[in-house]
Amino acid sequence: MTAPGSRPAPRPRAKRGVSLAHKAPPPSGDYHWVYLWEWPIRAMHWAAAGSILVLFLTGFYIGEPAFLAGGSEARPGFAMGWVRFLHFAAAAVFVATGIVRAYWMLAGNQFERWPALFPVRPRDWGNAWRQVKFYLMIQPEKAPHYLGHNPLQQFSYTGMYAVAALMAVTGFAMFGQYEPGGFWYSATQWYVSFAGGIQVIRVIHHVAAWAFPIFVPIHVYLAMRADLLERTGTISSIISGGRFVRADVTYVDE
Repeated sequence: MTAPGSRPAPRPRAKRGVSLAHKAPPPSGDYHWVYLWEWPIRAMHWAAAGSILVLFLTGFYIGEPAFLAGGSEARPGFAMGWVRFLHFAAAAVFVATGIVRAYWMLAGNQFERWPALFPVRPRDWGNAWRQVKFYLMIQPEKAPHYLGHNPLQQFSYTGMYAVAALMAVTGFAMFGQYEPGGFWYSATQWYVSFAGGIQVIRVIHHVAAWAFPIFVPIHVYLAMRADLLERTGTISSIISGGRFVRADVTYVDE
């Protein structure tokens, strides 16, 4: 408490050059370059990302045109036709990326082939729980080190590939409805009938689509987290194809 008539004590001035922001220490040690992702995989990744964005936005418009158009009145021009065209074009790109990825599961390098993407090895099952504890910051110092996909990435990517296949199958079924008796109608009618009708297919297609806006932010966050905290170069590797890794670290999939 300050006495009457006395001046308050001056506040200490902050020293110049002192920052309260926490800075990660600079990388140190012996690093070497590892080439992970060949150019077809990198091109497929970004083409798939762009097509998913277009598919979700146009699909949302197709499902709720009155809501997004600002009312139930008719819109001028050929808005729905253009939106459907963009949706089908993006779907073609998306399916093409799936075909490329399926081929590269057989023709790619050790980090791109299917054993590195699907959790089929006993070691990956054993490391999955260790990876969970690492992400939850329970035992961050005991995380398994992977050059390619760690076990949780294997599980999540496998699940998203299954969702993508489901979206393609249900999408082709709805596409075939424009021409009863045509090729796509005839090719998909058997599982439309098995599912219980085209309305059930539409519901499945709509519900499955929400897996992508849930997965993408988590995927981006974990990639940025790996770059900033673990210094693994995850984001840069999907652009350049490789990353620098510590020479004194043993990697499970090396």
